[in-house]
Amino acid sequence: MVLNSMQDLPAENISFTTFKLNGFYSLGEWRRFLFIPYFLMFLMSITSNSILIYLIITQRALHSPMFVLIGVMAIVDLFMPMFSVPHMLLSFLFDWNGISLVGCLAQIFCTQFFGSYQSTLLMWMALDRFFAICRPLSYHNYMQMSNFLKFIIVPVIRNILLNVAVVSLAGKLHFCMKNEIDHCFCEHMGLIQLACEDTSINNLLGLATALLIPTTDFVFITVSYVIIFASVMKSGKSSMKAINTCITHIIVMTFSLVFVLTAFLSYRIRNNFSPNSRIFASTMYTLFPSCFNPIIYGIRTKEIRQQFLKFFNHVKILSH
Repeated sequence: MVLNSMQDLPAENISFTTFKLNGFYSLGEWRRFLFIPYFLMFLMSITSNSILIYLIITQRALHSPMFVLIGVMAIVDLFMPMFSVPHMLLSFLFDWNGISLVGCLAQIFCTQFFGSYQSTLLMWMALDRFFAICRPLSYHNYMQMSNFLKFIIVPVIRNILLNVAVVSLAGKLHFCMKNEIDHCFCEHMGLIQLACEDTSINNLLGLATALLIPTTDFVFITVSYVIIFASVMKSGKSSMKAINTCITHIIVMTFSLVFVLTAFLSYRIRNNFSPNSRIFASTMYTLFPSCFNPIIYGIRTKEIRQQFLKFFNHVKILSH
């Protein structure tokens, strides 16, 4: 009787407060096997980032501003998958695919908030390299917290306000189309597509957030590295030695940008992506950088590599 009375109500009077996450359901029984690669990537993310954070905290040789920023990046990479991947793994194993509207909004906020700092931290790292290479005599003065704070405050306020606005507006919508999200975790566009009212403002704000956070950061990063490379070539320094760290940051930036753009544009432009391909790209946006950023920094950064080998040898001795 209750169900029938709900079905008789006009659509605008119904608003779902619970949702089903149906990502990869077209794989049928094979879906359960996705637990293995995603769990291994999640474990790899936790292990590699935890080791990197431990090394940067405990080793005095890694207490310079550049390594502190890498450590903060590792913290972001450690926490970002934790808001979506555990629920996704339980869904693969036990079909626990339900999520409340509040839980969905919280997942969107946390994923987007931590995700926004991936590009912002790369921008701060570019700034660090700019001062180190182009202003070496004043580097320590620029990188003192009291001076560097002015470069931190505006991006932090921007990231907080935009992400709060995006989630707050999404939370005010009524969802009467259906309560099934074709994804493994909640995404902003995936959720607002279920709304039964005009979502133009939500779409515009989502687009503005993409333009004002990752796009602005990457433009600033690109300009910084163009100036750095021009300065290195002009000064005649040993270019590979001077820009090695820059190349490491650029590798990390490229991976991040590819997955951010793929996840963002797959909802907004016509494309031939299958639903599973789109979902895979979005899940890699949260997992791939978290897994491989610490490895890239560990392999390409001499100081981190040396400290890791010391740590590994110490653990090896203790185990014997």
